[in-house]
Amino acid sequence: MTVLTLEELAASTPLGTPWLGLDLGEKTIGVAASDATRMIASPLVLIRKTKFTQDAEAVLKLMDGRKASGLVIGLPLNMDGSEGPRAQSCRAFARNLQRLRAVPVAFQDERLSTSAVERFLIEELDLNRKRRANVVDRTAAAWILQGALDRLRG
Repeated sequence: MTVLTLEELAASTPLGTPWLGLDLGEKTIGVAASDATRMIASPLVLIRKTKFTQDAEAVLKLMDGRKASGLVIGLPLNMDGSEGPRAQSCRAFARNLQRLRAVPVAFQDERLSTSAVERFLIEELDLNRKRRANVVDRTAAAWILQGALDRLRG
């Protein structure tokens, strides 16, 4: 299976099924889930990265448990729109995941998502550094997924 556009993801997944959003960091994977109507994304869990196979199994288990039909993965593009090593790593994760299971995947530009979430957590919620560390990646995943859902609605 190849990577899809958001429009292709929407067309190829059953209505009434949620999607998961992933923020692939160096040490963690932030996971968010949409509701079944794909209107609202909410932070879900944080997966501490170990080995790819275990990380992928954790993501697939979450998909099964939520009956999610697709994945939106944040793609960390450079500010000029080019792809660096982190973006290539995200593409490799998607390719390898699809070798384990034919999961519909689309990418969403995630430039500045983590910094926007950090700013929100500091300014609006007044969270200290330790509390932010526990929520920033899964909140960034929700930000990424919500951006994709909003983009599809126009």
